[in-house]
Amino acid sequence: MERTTTSVDDHLAAIDGGMGEDMRLLDEQISRRMPGRDRHLYEGKLWGGSDQHIVGYGVMDYTNRSGNEVQWFAVGLAVQKTYISMYVNAVENDAYLLSQYEGKLGKVKVGSAAVSFDSVADVDWDNLMELVERASARSSPSGHALRPA
Repeated sequence: MERTTTSVDDHLAAIDGGMGEDMRLLDEQISRRMPGRDRHLYEGKLWGGSDQHIVGYGVMDYTNRSGNEVQWFAVGLAVQKTYISMYVNAVENDAYLLSQYEGKLGKVKVGSAAVSFDSVADVDWDNLMELVERASARSSPSGHALRPA
C-alpha cells in the first residue's frame, strides 16, 4: 500500500449513496480535528491482500512486520463492501489508542487498530471525535513524523 497523488476529494466524491455521505462527513470532521496534518489517499493491497483505498490523516513513523521503518497515517478512513472502517494507528503507553475506547463508540466492531460501522448514525460521535483529536496529538504535520508515545 502506497501514498498516491490521487485526489482525496475526487475519491470521496465518487462514493455513492449513504456511505459516500458518511465518508464525506467523516472526512470533514476528521480534517477539522487534525488541522495542519497530511491528508492523502493510500492505495494498494492491505495486510489481508485486499485492494484498498484509504484516506490517511497525519504522519507517524511505523515499524512494519518486516522490521522496516516507514511513514504511515495516524488515522485512516476507508469504505469496505458493506461498512466503513476507521484505522487509528496512534499509540499511547505502548498500546493503540483505540483500546481505550472499546465499549464507548456505539454500535461498532472494534479491532486492535480499527473500528468498523455501518453508518455514522451507529457511532458515539463525541467519543469518536475525541479519539481522532488524541490521535492528531500523536501525529505530525506533513513530512515530520513523530515516534508513537
